[in-house]
Amino acid sequence: MFENILVPTDASEAAKRALILALDLAKKFDSRILLLHVVYTPEALGYTLSNGIPVPQEEISIYGNEALAATLAGIDIGTVKLEKKQKPGHTANAILEEVKSEQIDLVVMGNRGYGPIAGSMLGSVSQRILSKAECPVMIVK
Repeated sequence: MFENILVPTDASEAAKRALILALDLAKKFDSRILLLHVVYTPEALGYTLSNGIPVPQEEISIYGNEALAATLAGIDIGTVKLEKKQKPGHTANAILEEVKSEQIDLVVMGNRGYGPIAGSMLGSVSQRILSKAECPVMIVK
């Protein structure tokens, strides 16, 4: 039913809960999990840092690896096929790109719980994924 499950992570507790739920589903359906961390960069919206200095790829890799490791800390993935991936960009757009390019059947993601007022002002990644993903999306609180 779900061959490929995408779990975006920001290393929050909600993301860890989403991964735990995705692991349960992956065990039941013999699925592969893609654990994705998107490092938000100003370049994602066409901006550069002061004096036009881009964010070095090494810094993106270090931060991404730390976020992936923090999400996996203390979680036993057992025999589930899990691939870790990181990429720079705008979070919602990068997640939606992965849904298409990796032929994702289900997105399981945490909700940071900003609520309707703060969420609408700040822009909710989970709300964007819910409305634009071409596959089912499960939001974990």
